[in-house]
Amino acid sequence: MKPSRWSVLVELLKNAKQSVAFAEGLSDSEVERAEERYEFQFPPDLREFLQTAMPKGSPFPNWRSEQQSEIRDMLRLPIHGVLFDVERNDFWLPEWGPKPIQIADAKMVAEELMGKAPRLIPVYGPRMIPDRPCLAGNPVFSVHQTDLVYWGFDLDDYFRHEFGVPELKPWPTEIRRIEFWDVDRWQSLRWR
Repeated sequence: MKPSRWSVLVELLKNAKQSVAFAEGLSDSEVERAEERYEFQFPPDLREFLQTAMPKGSPFPNWRSEQQSEIRDMLRLPIHGVLFDVERNDFWLPEWGPKPIQIADAKMVAEELMGKAPRLIPVYGPRMIPDRPCLAGNPVFSVHQTDLVYWGFDLDDYFRHEFGVPELKPWPTEIRRIEFWDVDRWQSLRWR
């Protein structure tokens, strides 16, 4: 039987320059429990990867842990970062309408509107993949406040770049656009 592409990648990551340790992959019930607990759906490629083997050790999220606060904090990291820049760096997206004068009101509006955006699921520290569209091939972002950049054009590419795994593929001319999390738009607003 031919090994899956994820089992091949797991072996490469175990032996990479910056090696990754793994635990047994998640079961269907563990995946479903995490999705229900954190109110998102893993994209199919991340689900398959995590069911092949689950990376372990900080800053990888431990999807088996009963200590939910750490993963909840990771999931809120993008929101906290944007709210910080709304408050301290005059960040505001044009589609949010006029910015309220009171910072508390502006943060409330921004948080409410961000609640409608695709959730960013932590993969490794500030490296995150959107839950929507729930398709394989979503890009992986590096997120720090409103500094949003591509860190991989898909999950496989991300792991190869982050951990120095060989056989990098050339970047495609187009990377899947993600509703709300448009890297080019965020960069143009951030550096105006």
